[in-house]
Amino acid sequence: MRRLWIGLTVAVFGLLLVAPLVRIVEGAFNEGWNGFSAGLSRPETLHALYMTALIVVIVTAVNAVFGVMLSLYLVRATWLGRKLKQLLNSIVDLPFAVSPVIGGLMIVLLLGPETALGALFNDAGIDILYALPGMIIATLFVTFPLIIREVMPVLQEIGSAQEEAASTLGAGAWTTFWRVTWPSIRWCVVYGVVLTVARALGEFGAVLVVSGNILFKTQTATTLVYQDVENFSLTSANAIALVLAAGSVTLLLFMEWAKSRREVH
Repeated sequence: MRRLWIGLTVAVFGLLLVAPLVRIVEGAFNEGWNGFSAGLSRPETLHALYMTALIVVIVTAVNAVFGVMLSLYLVRATWLGRKLKQLLNSIVDLPFAVSPVIGGLMIVLLLGPETALGALFNDAGIDILYALPGMIIATLFVTFPLIIREVMPVLQEIGSAQEEAASTLGAGAWTTFWRVTWPSIRWCVVYGVVLTVARALGEFGAVLVVSGNILFKTQTATTLVYQDVENFSLTSANAIALVLAAGSVTLLLFMEWAKSRREVH
């Protein structure tokens, strides 16, 4: 019976993960190396990959800074109060409960050109929707909880005794953070950063809603794959998908390494 369940698990794993990946590889090279390279060297592909990389870098940097900061506040700050902490915890978990498409729609309803905030930004010459800022906000919405939910359990586990001792000995807030807190949380931050990069790399729904998928302006790698499929450019779509899949696999391997380092430390 045990072998049967193991066999079924492997079969499901192969059907859902390995088989699609094999099909993507076959589709990317169904016209040979020239078809694969042509799909990746198109101007629209290069621009879409650039936009994806830019969004990933910005979103990861913002999440790393504010994710760690909010984690410290939610665990350590007593002045926030219990009810406010519960409210913030609920807000942090909101992207887990809401579809990315709904998240994108919420951004449109909040920052659209017909809203007060949207009009204010438009008057200042800042485009939010159908521009890079809106795409960054949408990606932040779906990725913000990842680092926080990795860091908070570790902060709760290690407690605050060492930090209080360092403060008693005269260490400032920054010194306490870098000398005491950071060594304990650095690997879970790395783990959360890897998850953030992977999630931002493959984000589609929220970005599609706020970007408009405008060629050479707001098109990312995932939305270009969607457009290529709609236009029956399957070789190009599979070529881009293969690059994204290779990046995801690399991130997965790095995540497992980071996880092992986290367990050691």
